[in-house]
Amino acid sequence: MINNTWLILAMGTPGGAGGGATQQSPVFMFGWIAIMIAIFYFLMIRPQQKRAKERQKLLDAIKSGDRVVFGGGILGTVTNVKEKTILIKIADNVKIEVSRGAVTQVLEKGDTPEDEQK
Repeated sequence: MINNTWLILAMGTPGGAGGGATQQSPVFMFGWIAIMIAIFYFLMIRPQQKRAKERQKLLDAIKSGDRVVFGGGILGTVTNVKEKTILIKIADNVKIEVSRGAVTQVLEKGDTPEDEQK
């Protein structure tokens, strides 16, 4: 009798809590995948698109006379705006032509350049 009890306990209960893994429906799996994609979109993709739109708006609003800061730390005053480039005066009788994408900040009157915290 004792041997049979140990045999039953060793085999486990069929169909019980530890019996076997139950298969979930594919709808449940696709639901979780859809939730994960939505979370990924709202936490990663959408904020990046918003920053890209703000940056494009900043680059489109550049006009002659603006003080700008570039990625390398160069400060200058815009003298001429072209379609894809900007002519910048960085010192007396020194002008350089740079790509619009190089601009990181547009400074207002009296502003000093700020370090980006991104």
